[in-house]
Amino acid sequence: MKTRVLVADDHPLARQAVRSLIEGEDRFEWIGEAGSGAEAIRLCGELLPDLVLMDIRMQDMNGLEATRRIKQLYPHIRVVMLTVSDDAADLFTAIRYGAQGYLLKNMDPDDWIAYLQGLLDEDGEISRRMADRLLQSFRTAGESSEPEIGPGVLSPRECEILSCVSSGQSNRQIAETLVITENTVKNHIKNILAKLELDNRVQLTAYAVRHGLTQIGHKPGGK
Repeated sequence: MKTRVLVADDHPLARQAVRSLIEGEDRFEWIGEAGSGAEAIRLCGELLPDLVLMDIRMQDMNGLEATRRIKQLYPHIRVVMLTVSDDAADLFTAIRYGAQGYLLKNMDPDDWIAYLQGLLDEDGEISRRMADRLLQSFRTAGESSEPEIGPGVLSPRECEILSCVSSGQSNRQIAETLVITENTVKNHIKNILAKLELDNRVQLTAYAVRHGLTQIGHKPGGK
């Protein structure tokens, strides 16, 4: 089944460029485009896309606010932010609002497609540059208005899994590293998300950075 894609960008040429990229891949189906954040929200209700590629800088309503509202109304829709700048504050806000990913417009087209496919497979790797921006963001961000669940709720194995996720490893790579099955990895990640009340791998990476869980030693074997 193809992934239905909606693109939101206030520049027609930018929308056309993304459309040509998406339509060149069999896995994706282009279903519409929006020129503003408000229009993106409306079209999500009408077209019910699986994935929204959302520009951050738009007139009328920016992509960050549109993402927040879309995730409130349609939490099953995945949102990936599009931008020309890897600004840490924007990345922090996008994650907080529920975005599943963050793509730079100047990335190589092949990297774009590989990232989106990995995201859909829940095997996407977060680039080192993106991880570095996450680190900078959470070092300088202010305290959250709501207390965060501490890592003490996680088992040692779950902490290892979280460390692997934060380093950008796919489920298969984690399984090979820890000598467990890929299904076991998937179950661990599902449990970790539930325990920490998080939604996706990007948020898990941010959490690991904040709590210093990015360089935990890995011991083979165990469950």
